[in-house]
Amino acid sequence: MTSQMRAEIGEQPDALGRTVGALLPRLPEVAELARDTRQVLFIARGSSDNAAVYGRYLVEAHTGRLSTLAAPSIATAYKRRVDLSGVLAVAISQSGKTEEIVETLDWAAAGGARTVAVTNGAGSPLAEAAEVALITDAGAEIAVPATKTYTTQLAALSVLALGLGADVAVDDLRRVPDEVARLIALTEASPALEQIVEALAQVPGAVVSGRGIAFGTALELALKIKEACYLHAMGLSYADLLHGPIAVVDEQTPALLVAADSGPTLPGTVALARRVEGAGAHAFGVGGGEGLAEACTAALPGPALPEWVAPLGLIVPGQILVENLARRLGVDPDVPRGLNKVTQTD
Repeated sequence: MTSQMRAEIGEQPDALGRTVGALLPRLPEVAELARDTRQVLFIARGSSDNAAVYGRYLVEAHTGRLSTLAAPSIATAYKRRVDLSGVLAVAISQSGKTEEIVETLDWAAAGGARTVAVTNGAGSPLAEAAEVALITDAGAEIAVPATKTYTTQLAALSVLALGLGADVAVDDLRRVPDEVARLIALTEASPALEQIVEALAQVPGAVVSGRGIAFGTALELALKIKEACYLHAMGLSYADLLHGPIAVVDEQTPALLVAADSGPTLPGTVALARRVEGAGAHAFGVGGGEGLAEACTAALPGPALPEWVAPLGLIVPGQILVENLARRLGVDPDVPRGLNKVTQTD
């Protein structure tokens, strides 16, 4: 029986096509809003926070603007005013109804920031609070684990970066929907999928690692493993992993390594896979081309996209892996225990 999560994974090419088509015409609006700003502040929680990590690396690597992740508790718990003049505050929420995120965006505006919302909730409190609302067109998402709402957030952040003057080609973004459709078919036909699922079903957890623009993908995959499969999963930059936590990687704790098929962090990811395998543990790859696949026990294909936009496809094999692993473990991936579609925090 097909899960709702799997059905929504399959809806991503259409959702991405609609979102990219709707948001690219708004590039001048984004550019005008950001004209007098010099840095970007991302406000988010959960999967949206992982999308924000992608946005941070993308903006810093390709627009030359300093970007940071907000600590919403400064606004909501400590209630401290911060001078945010010259800041573009970007709040990300799938539903647009998380009160903490709306309150933090209002706080940013009171501190002098210009404001943008990225949300799937047209007419939501977050969309209404922002000066510019980039509404994703994912459609209704029923399964609790975010799939199409997450990838369409990444698409919106790609448009944001283009509006900020990113030194990338817009046609790369237009290719994403077709590439995601191809990647879904490739992943489900890959013999590595069953091999990795079976290996992860035998262990209590895993380390998930990537770096740079792929780091947000590693964090998102780790989150999905935890929330949908109830396994321990530690999401780390491979630079941080090498500073000590690599000691936890062993026969009972494999490493899942994610990387685009090109870019400056790929050689380090391949080297980490070789180190893990050399220590007698298993490394499983997601993306990274032939180099990473050859260094790993098994690997799932990645998108044939340049690094800046690769995360829009790179998470998709991970989503399919998680959905298959959840069912292998006897877990309903659509309704993880203790979770709701909209999470409210203090």
